[in-house]
Amino acid sequence: MAEIGNTFIVEKICPICEQTFRVVKTRSRIPVIKRDEDACTHYKDFNPYYYTVWVCEHCGFAADENTFTHKIPDRHLTILRAVLLTKNIKVPFTEERTLGNASTAFRLALKFQDLIHGKASKKAKYAHQLAWIYREAGDKDQENEFLKKAAEFYEAALAKEHFPIGEMTDNAVIYLVAAIYCLLGERQKATSYLSRLIGDKAVREREPRIFDKARDLWGDIRAKKK
Repeated sequence: MAEIGNTFIVEKICPICEQTFRVVKTRSRIPVIKRDEDACTHYKDFNPYYYTVWVCEHCGFAADENTFTHKIPDRHLTILRAVLLTKNIKVPFTEERTLGNASTAFRLALKFQDLIHGKASKKAKYAHQLAWIYREAGDKDQENEFLKKAAEFYEAALAKEHFPIGEMTDNAVIYLVAAIYCLLGERQKATSYLSRLIGDKAVREREPRIFDKARDLWGDIRAKKK
């Protein structure tokens, strides 16, 4: 296991091509500077989101750690192998990712989710974190493009999927959608989602943190209108 500052390298077995590939993982204790309203965390002198998506250097399969380390359904393996094992896609391994490396990884992950008709919640996560990467890089156009995609995927997940998904509740997703629309300047859409949270007594009782965040964001939007 090799170490490079805030990251370290480990070897894993790719579920698609079954070859050993290298993964750059990030350390858990990285100083935090601030958090944005849509849950984006800014770290000191380092951006761990660059390494969220793993990429097999042999076949090009890209996904998050959970996908690589848990069993992929056979029907998905069939689809992915039909594409990846015949195209000879190779993505050079890099110990220190650039914006371009990170963007490529996320875009590949989104492409493969499309191939297998993956869950909207997974696509939302990828699109949202890619938006965060562009935010840190100062590329507002690309950030907004992927924020819009993330909002659309989150909305699709709310309509079609059962929550909680992992630690994410439906109310947490509703808040994220509102925060994204606020960042995009679409205040009417943002307040529409926030009203669903603020007007729900159950949210206030069961998820007071979400309720308080929704109320604070609502207040920020009203203050900006004045």
